[in-house]
Amino acid sequence: MPHTDHAPTHAAAEVVLINTFEVPEDQIDAAIAGWTAARDFLSEQPGYVGTALHRALAPNARFGLINVARWRSPADFQVAIAKMQAAHVFPDIPGLVYTPGLYRVIAEDRADAA
Repeated sequence: MPHTDHAPTHAAAEVVLINTFEVPEDQIDAAIAGWTAARDFLSEQPGYVGTALHRALAPNARFGLINVARWRSPADFQVAIAKMQAAHVFPDIPGLVYTPGLYRVIAEDRADAA
């Protein structure tokens, strides 16, 4: 299997947002709708690259949803999030706890890498 010890050069400047969502099962649909509204808003902002929402297979998983998004830079992400918060795009959802963090890829191992 091919292995790389460093991030791909084409994405070297990009950052990855990993946002975990602890969400009560009865609020999962509301959380997905909120994520969809946020995605629609953020996808129009400068620096947005792409996103994917993941749902846990196990109903008792701590994080029912995990969002992984790519941004051109931390500054682009911060500006976009401030705009989204000012616009009140994501609704208040009872019991929802989300924990966003920005990361850079420092190592990658992909079976389809050349």
